[in-house]
Amino acid sequence: MSRSHYGGIKGGKSTPQTSTKKPVETSFTEQPLTEALTEENTDNLHLFKRVKIGRTNVLRVVKRLPFGAYLSASSQTDEILLPKRYEPEDCKVDDLLKVFIYYDSEDRIIATTETPLAQVDECAFLKVVDVNKVGAFMDIGLMKDLFVPYAEQDVKMEKGKSYVVRVYLDEHSGRIMASSKLDKFLLEKSHSHRAGQAVDLMIYAETELGYKAVVGTTYVGLLYKSELSQALKVGDKLKGFIKTVRPDNKLDLSLNLPSEKTRTDLANRILNYIKEQGGTSSLTDKSSPDDIYAQFNVSKKAYKKALGALYKRRLILIEKDNIKLV
Repeated sequence: MSRSHYGGIKGGKSTPQTSTKKPVETSFTEQPLTEALTEENTDNLHLFKRVKIGRTNVLRVVKRLPFGAYLSASSQTDEILLPKRYEPEDCKVDDLLKVFIYYDSEDRIIATTETPLAQVDECAFLKVVDVNKVGAFMDIGLMKDLFVPYAEQDVKMEKGKSYVVRVYLDEHSGRIMASSKLDKFLLEKSHSHRAGQAVDLMIYAETELGYKAVVGTTYVGLLYKSELSQALKVGDKLKGFIKTVRPDNKLDLSLNLPSEKTRTDLANRILNYIKEQGGTSSLTDKSSPDDIYAQFNVSKKAYKKALGALYKRRLILIEKDNIKLV
């Protein structure tokens, strides 16, 4: 069966079903984020309390007909069609199935057992398979393509090229769409990350200083070119670490945990700086995080540790208002 696309991820041929957009859409918007995360992060199949559009759901088979199976989250929710071509072998009533939920071309909710390359609120590196007068269409791993309106393209997309996009649920149409304007969706400042924390990264842009990366699914961070052993490419998915949480709560990233060499390098930089200041520096362990970061590009915590190591080696004296070389 050939692929098709409309104004978003759309379904196949018209097939009778009892669901309508409004009840399920209401359930989706009312669902607490904590509940969604708890349900999504389990390896065991269990019934979801509410259907989530553009996400993987675990639903119960409540009815089987020649053209497919009807699924439901509970007896209180509308039934959702899983077309016959997506039914697993030996599918029977009361089975729990893991399915992806979206709207078809007639704005009716539908299920598939196909696995998309990305879900709502996730970022992915996807290939453009078609461009027309309304926008671009990307391969998301389903029979239907993912729509990217021209207004949501950071640069004009070209057929055959790949781009990092954010998948989102359009609040007006209920359709699943994508945007390459990631700054609209990602947060630059974090109050929850800590230095040394392991994170998943996806490179989405190159700057003069380095590479901007999606941290997890929600935040932005920067990898500095000067600290990398090789060039990276847009779309690369990497395991990394939070190198520093800056005073302004922006994230600096690293592909490696801080090593003894890194700490030694910082200590040597501090010594050289004090020498350049004539043997005395006013940048002490009491200085502001902003002043420390501006000079050494490290957190106040890392700076204080380096000063402590130099003091133990009797290379510096730490006084109330300054630091001196011994």
